[in-house]
Amino acid sequence: MSEQQKSSASTGGKRTRLGPSEKYEIYVNMLSGQATQREAAERFQVDRSVVVHACRVAKQGALDALAASVPGRRATTKSAEQRQLEEAQTEIERLRATVTEQAVELYLHQGKSRWG
Repeated sequence: MSEQQKSSASTGGKRTRLGPSEKYEIYVNMLSGQATQREAAERFQVDRSVVVHACRVAKQGALDALAASVPGRRATTKSAEQRQLEEAQTEIERLRATVTEQAVELYLHQGKSRWG
């Protein structure tokens, strides 16, 4: 029996969804050398590719978090999406003020009679 057939036979052909804590446990076990890819896959009854993917995603997430952290500053809990939303709202307010200012200037320059 080939390796691929063994792994699909051990899972029974059913897909197993791992929760975030299980994925983290796989990553920690792999990182600390407590388990090999094969052992982790057998323990959680998933294919080895799932183990590889979980480790890759966990590593990238850790690297992104470390890159975003700045020593001596408190971590911000705002996501990139929240920051973009705040920037867009600030831009909207700036544009609203500019349009209002231009409307007032136009009113003072041309007078109210030309508007209506």
